[in-house]
Amino acid sequence: MGIWGTGPGVQAMMVAIDRTPMQIRLFPLILAPAMSAVMGAAAAPAPQVVTILGDSITAGLGLTAAEALPAQLQAALAQRGVRAVVRGAGVSGDTTAGGLARVDFSVAPDTRLCVVELGANDYLQSMPPEQTRHNLEAIVRKLKARHIHVLIAGGTTPERTAGSYARAFNVIFPQMAKAEGVALEPDFLAGVQGRPALKQADGLHPNAAGARLIAARLAGYVAKAL
Repeated sequence: MGIWGTGPGVQAMMVAIDRTPMQIRLFPLILAPAMSAVMGAAAAPAPQVVTILGDSITAGLGLTAAEALPAQLQAALAQRGVRAVVRGAGVSGDTTAGGLARVDFSVAPDTRLCVVELGANDYLQSMPPEQTRHNLEAIVRKLKARHIHVLIAGGTTPERTAGSYARAFNVIFPQMAKAEGVALEPDFLAGVQGRPALKQADGLHPNAAGARLIAARLAGYVAKAL
């Protein structure tokens, strides 16, 4: 009998050899869907990072983390199809001076857009409007120097207030945003101001429903500024 006999063992070997090409042909077909899924996941863009540099509203005073503005804004952006991670860099009671002192370390380098939500405590503490504007300009310029987009969350003084101080304060945000060439949300508390049902017992800070309303409005400006 020669080397390539025809016994059962040889027949088994021949069957195995005959199957091998089919296995080789099937192997890439089996892997293809898995490889495509992996490559698709790798190609998906990472969520853009939005940081809110703000005061007690950003910090979520009186609210849970899920109820606070950062989480509500992230959810509102997701509803618009915008993949983003929203980070809160809020300090209760903070002024524009406090924000300027910490902007370099509170806003991480991977931030794509920084929402500057400061100024209300300046007004409550009767800070000179020119000082508030100077601080905001300095914050914006620091962020722009780091190639971070900026959205100013502006505001107006409560309707019950009047006088030259209130008027001087109200024009800070639109004038500064225009001068610096950055995006502006002209009235951050629109829809919440003057509505007790959307505020906490202190009459100042938004409750969960108020924060959700602010986030829904803000999301449109954020999506456009990204």
